[in-house]
Amino acid sequence: MKLLRFLLVGVFFGIVLTKSEAVSWYRIYEMFHFQSFHMFGIIGVAVCTGLLGMQIFIRFKIKDANGQPIEIQEKTKGFTNYFAGGLIFGFGWGLVGTCPGPIFILIGSGFMGVGIVLIGALLGTWLYGLLKSKLPH
Repeated sequence: MKLLRFLLVGVFFGIVLTKSEAVSWYRIYEMFHFQSFHMFGIIGVAVCTGLLGMQIFIRFKIKDANGQPIEIQEKTKGFTNYFAGGLIFGFGWGLVGTCPGPIFILIGSGFMGVGIVLIGALLGTWLYGLLKSKLPH
């Protein structure tokens, strides 16, 4: 029962992504061909929402679900790590036609082929865990 709120937020997030067509392969295709502003607008709103949320967390010292203060660690400056990660993420997104966010939404909508994408995402995460100490951070 304690985790019900997280389930409800996830369901709400899934509805928003579906209604905004952010899970549509066609919308992603349009974005990568610079034919439509639709996905760029969604991403822009997400970035602005994240910035606003982070500022609220920092300024009002918001606590997590366990009552512990949320600590936001400084990230190291770099170029190679962000460039390489962005390329890998972007190529995967372009090849598959979806980012990791809507994988479960698409599976829940009946697109079972996305199960292969889920397996790939899990394998990629596992591989990153193995190689993390050898990668530039």
